[in-house]
Amino acid sequence: MNWNTERVPAARPHQRWTTAAAALSALALAGVTACGRPAAKAAEQPQVIEVGRENIAVAATGELRSGPAISGTLEPRNQATIRAEVAGPVVQTYVERGEPVRRGQLLLRIDDTALREAFLSAQSGERSAKLALDNAQRDLERNTALSKAGAIADRDLEAAQRALAAAQAAYADAQARLTSAQQQLDKTRIHAPFTGVVSDRPVNAGDVVQPGTALITVVDPTSMRLVASVPADQIGAIKLGAPVQFDVNGYPGRTFTGHIDRISPAADPTTRQVQIDVAIPNEKSALVAGLFAQGRVAAESRTGLVVPITAIDQGGAMPTAMRVKAGKVEKVPVEVGLTDQATQQIEVVAGLNPGDTLLVGAAQGITPGTPVRVITASDRTTAER
Repeated sequence: MNWNTERVPAARPHQRWTTAAAALSALALAGVTACGRPAAKAAEQPQVIEVGRENIAVAATGELRSGPAISGTLEPRNQATIRAEVAGPVVQTYVERGEPVRRGQLLLRIDDTALREAFLSAQSGERSAKLALDNAQRDLERNTALSKAGAIADRDLEAAQRALAAAQAAYADAQARLTSAQQQLDKTRIHAPFTGVVSDRPVNAGDVVQPGTALITVVDPTSMRLVASVPADQIGAIKLGAPVQFDVNGYPGRTFTGHIDRISPAADPTTRQVQIDVAIPNEKSALVAGLFAQGRVAAESRTGLVVPITAIDQGGAMPTAMRVKAGKVEKVPVEVGLTDQATQQIEVVAGLNPGDTLLVGAAQGITPGTPVRVITASDRTTAER
């Protein structure tokens, strides 16, 4: 009997191992899925996300201030540039730049030879005029007595009176000339107008100066001022006496405080900014004139619950914050108040409590309900090892 059959080639050894492995894998997957217990649990438990401390902030009670930003230059409130009022060579200087001086102290002397001669001449003229006045006074007294006795004519008495008036005028003129000569002579000796420090002395002994030449500049370092500008649209937020906080180039990490002393009544037509003067106590002479400073006017001050501005999302219809509570992220609507641009903090009026942990920066993109764990730098080092 003939059978028409087709032989199936026998599987090679390596094919049998492959088939068996695939069967076992399929069986294992089917078992895990069918039994369902381990796979379902893995799907139900979301992954814990680790968040560094640089991505969290803690709500706390603090002080906030708001006001327009300012920038300007430090200047001494009392500064005097003494200029020559007479011509001549400088005979001697008595102080150097940076040297402290007292009010009335002699600082510099200009040659006074010609002026002293003029003063001596005026002094001699004043003495001659005084002698002539005394003689005219005695003549009038004698002629008055003689006139009463009828010994002289009335015209002689009148002549004596006219002579006295002329002598009085001459004496007054001589006194004026002497005073003027004395003042010119005094202008050759330069004294300190107030107690302070010499900030500049552009002339030296031997220099010939003319009226108007700058000789010495004296400043009072105990009181400084910040000459700054405020945008005209923010002028309503400032007032006399308002505190000002600012930083100064050359003093890193230090904040100085002053108060508005003057407000210009007119805005600059080019920049549309209003100049203000900020008085700064400087008893220890810590600040130096000419440095650049920038800060802001503390127009409003308030104490409340504050968080970093970056912790609040103000892009939606209502501000929100991402808070970590019980190990999970939750989205919380909040109500905000004052914003402090200088410290980059914002007041939270409602929605948060002191001590709440908030996500900031890239961590705010974590989905609400996701479990998180805050780690430190030491935790990361240990994990890497």
